[in-house]
Amino acid sequence: MKPPIYVTQPYLPPLEEFIPYLQEIWDKKMLTNGGPFHQQLEKALCDYLGVKHLALFSNGTLGLITALQALRVTGEVITTPYSFVATAHSLLWNGIKPMFVDVDPNTLNLDPARIEAAITPHTTAIMPVHCYGHPCDVQAIQKIADNYNLKVIYDAAHAFGVQDEGGSVLRHGDLSVLSFHATKVFNTFEGGAIICPDAKTKLRIDQLKNFGYVDEVTVVAPGINGKMSEINAAFGMLQLKHVDQALARRKSIDATYREALKNVRGIRCLQDAGEQVANYSYFPILVESDYPLSRDALYQKLKDSNIYARRYFYPLISDFPMYRGMPSAHRENLPVASAAAQKVLCLPIYPALNPPDWQRVIDIVQGA
Repeated sequence: MKPPIYVTQPYLPPLEEFIPYLQEIWDKKMLTNGGPFHQQLEKALCDYLGVKHLALFSNGTLGLITALQALRVTGEVITTPYSFVATAHSLLWNGIKPMFVDVDPNTLNLDPARIEAAITPHTTAIMPVHCYGHPCDVQAIQKIADNYNLKVIYDAAHAFGVQDEGGSVLRHGDLSVLSFHATKVFNTFEGGAIICPDAKTKLRIDQLKNFGYVDEVTVVAPGINGKMSEINAAFGMLQLKHVDQALARRKSIDATYREALKNVRGIRCLQDAGEQVANYSYFPILVESDYPLSRDALYQKLKDSNIYARRYFYPLISDFPMYRGMPSAHRENLPVASAAAQKVLCLPIYPALNPPDWQRVIDIVQGA
């Protein structure tokens, strides 16, 4: 059996490059609570991403939970069923009811044409996802939000470094939330961030992620512990030195897959959504009915060859027990998302994937 190939693998810079960062932490003996590496990384990420204010978090899910708190979102929030469960879980943790709306068949992002019909007197916000790093139709979503006085919080977990014609996609909405989980294109082992529009909002978010403390004796909100540690922040500083190289490698693998699979009958490669700068965070294909194998059969065939693709996203969030009883979760309301969940397969893509390995993947998909 050949060595396993997983759907992703974290990028890790040379270990010897990380040792000086650790030595500095050991020397200063400051491990958390907004230490020097934390402050450096916030500034460095603002510069790299082209945003004005950014609040680091220990993970992206706590970022989502806190973003909802920061904007005082209540009632119902319109969101997508086609995402990782953290998107909807962050709503439930805040006592908010998710209202699932179908996705666009070309981008698999929240379909703006379906949003308006889902708005009720209890709707207070929209939480779209830049799925696979492809930008949502931000103008259409913002227009609806403005018309109905709704907040917009983007789950931008996949969208690190992505730009549209006006710059970073993270500038859209009231807040955008990033994930720096180990599997993301930029990782800090675990981590995340909220992109803030102004200093006042960042201050409130910084207070919320530190138990609501303003000073040693003053607590102004029922906050949470969402702080990023100095070790995670230091690793992020090192990762920033390598991230452009990693993204270039992903771009090359993406192009190789597209060229190899473009004429394979029954395989549809998901296209971009108009982004000017992509991050190639995933490589999803849709296995259509005219392909010789079903999606699950192809998934198993790859697995039998020690290649671990992923049916991502399957099942839909709306199919999980805590959501499926909601009227908006019924599959007849979500035909596009339901169909995509039965067809999608994400192929391995990560910087260390080498030509013999990606050729193993291509040969199986081509030869089915």
